[in-house]
Amino acid sequence: MCIVAIAWQLFDELPLVLLSNRDEFLQRPTEPLHQWADKPVYAGRDKQSGGTWLGIHQEPYGNFYEQNGRWAAVLNFRDGVQASNDERSRGALVTDFLTSTVSPMNFARQISLQDYAGFNLIIGDAAQAVIVNNRGHAPTALHSGLHVFSNGQPEEEWFKTEKLRGRLRQEVLPLIAENSAPEYWQEAAFAVMSDKTPAPENKLPETGVAKQIERALSSIYIESADLSSMNKTVMPSYGTRTQSILTLRKEDSSDKKIKAALISRECQHRQI
Repeated sequence: MCIVAIAWQLFDELPLVLLSNRDEFLQRPTEPLHQWADKPVYAGRDKQSGGTWLGIHQEPYGNFYEQNGRWAAVLNFRDGVQASNDERSRGALVTDFLTSTVSPMNFARQISLQDYAGFNLIIGDAAQAVIVNNRGHAPTALHSGLHVFSNGQPEEEWFKTEKLRGRLRQEVLPLIAENSAPEYWQEAAFAVMSDKTPAPENKLPETGVAKQIERALSSIYIESADLSSMNKTVMPSYGTRTQSILTLRKEDSSDKKIKAALISRECQHRQI
């Protein structure tokens, strides 16, 4: 997953609004959003490594589901360093947190950072949200506000993160403030997350990959791209595979009951 926007503690009824696009090779086998049979996890699943890019804790009990408000998302870190075969899947970080009981900050502090290829991990519950990566960014609690992360350092202002931030402030956050019912604002959110505008040449980030590839990856929503022709190596086609919205909603004024909701849309691409 390559871009995540989080409105954290901005709305009384919705303490968390998380929007995400997962960008991945189109041929990588993936299961869509579902309740896992082997773990208390509700998420899509990467069939190649067994982990996920975004999910919530959820466990079935008869005809009901039990939640504890835990949620997590992971993004790869693009710095030109290739992942090695002996590194753990970054998707395991999400499932490990969702199935644990420690606080977000304590979990982030105990990660063996060297065991994984480059990542940005955002984890939280109803009370706390934390971001950490293994490229020098220590575990940091998110302050209330709008946060947008992609595949660089959390504080970097990439074209796609700043464009998404601006559009959300103008087009989506005002709708949620007016009416937090999902049907009132979620279509606008998906529309913003489908912005295909590429960055101009002078606003491409420096991440160690070729400029032609950098431009193909510079929009909020990535159309299917043939990276082989850009990189002169055999690589499968790549693009935005899944778009998701995750929310935490307060179910009563006591703040004690929090309901997590996660919806996803699978994107259709033409195989190149």
